[in-house]
Amino acid sequence: MPEIVCPTCSAVNRLPPDRPAERARCGKCQSPLFRGEPAELDGPGLQKHLSRNSIPVVVDFWAEWCGPCKMMAPEFRKAAQALEPHVRFAKLDTEAAQEEAARWGIRSIPTMILFQGGREVARQSGALPAGQIVQWVRDAMRG
Repeated sequence: MPEIVCPTCSAVNRLPPDRPAERARCGKCQSPLFRGEPAELDGPGLQKHLSRNSIPVVVDFWAEWCGPCKMMAPEFRKAAQALEPHVRFAKLDTEAAQEEAARWGIRSIPTMILFQGGREVARQSGALPAGQIVQWVRDAMRG
């Protein structure tokens, strides 16, 4: 049974394959598991999402002071709406989580990394529109 980490409370939930994931709620806090918007993560939250989610996770490494990051934020949200519940979208503030940013070798922002099974499978630096984010994720998941 697939496991999904709640974007609100970080509880790990098992999704029955016979129920629509789009309407799934967390067994602990009752929040929707898929909200059509990226989960805001800290360092420990990122590690839990990478290690426990059965679906791919796309992380936007960003910072509040970054103009291109702010421009891409609504596009990243649109991409999340297009690809959930098949992909989890998340954001990590590199200023607040400097150790995680260093761990993943973030040299410029915004940088998106696609993870599957906790491992990096693709990386893209620079702001993109929603359609290109969706295409990048789909291409990376096929390759």
